[in-house]
Amino acid sequence: MREGQTYEQIGAGYAGRRQAEPSWEVAIADALEGATSVVNVGAGAGSYEPAGRRVVAVEPSPMMVAQRPPGTAPVVRAVAEQLPFDDGCFDAALAVLTLHHWTDPIAGLHELRRVAGRQVVVTWDLDVLTDAFWFARDYLPEVLERERDLARLPTVLEGLGPGCEVRALAVPWDCRDGFFAAYWRRPEVYLDPRARAAMSTLALMPQLPVERAVARLRADLDSGRWQERYADLRGRDDLDLGYRLVLHR
Repeated sequence: MREGQTYEQIGAGYAGRRQAEPSWEVAIADALEGATSVVNVGAGAGSYEPAGRRVVAVEPSPMMVAQRPPGTAPVVRAVAEQLPFDDGCFDAALAVLTLHHWTDPIAGLHELRRVAGRQVVVTWDLDVLTDAFWFARDYLPEVLERERDLARLPTVLEGLGPGCEVRALAVPWDCRDGFFAAYWRRPEVYLDPRARAAMSTLALMPQLPVERAVARLRADLDSGRWQERYADLRGRDDLDLGYRLVLHR
């Protein structure tokens, strides 16, 4: 499924739930330091587009483009695997939590290298996510099997080639961006179907196992079992759940 098709299916209300996480914005800005021109591939509603630079967004989904607020970067309707730009015409290429929707991630990563001298990609390390994230590990193990087939850290390292620097992106307890593991200290949010709809990881899964997992979670929250089992999380301000920024230049 191409990214545009994905978000025509699940994208309604996406911009309201997927706000930029400030600590990630800082990390992305640091990785883009010195770059005056940036192409943001799989840009969605533009939540991580850097200020003070010439930015061009690439987004195939009309639904996502329609949710971009006034003042965001101009948008080109295209896909990562066929970027309509000349070689080396940007200082940097940015791709944030989008590769798993690309039809051919390796081809898309090669395109990032073709059009820009630097690549900044946000993805995840599934091994860390599996160990650290209680919802996937203890309630919805089916999601981990699905995730193994998606583009993630090993794919990024392969597609960008030698010279990659990998930086951890911790997830704060009050993370503003509602991606899959964002609510690790706010389990009640996973009971909200609107929140789940903004997580492509859950929205694109078969819903029967998701509903079973949510029912178990609701019962454990009501009984106090969740609070007892994961009491150590209540004292954490952030957590490494495997999200990674990959910088290549």
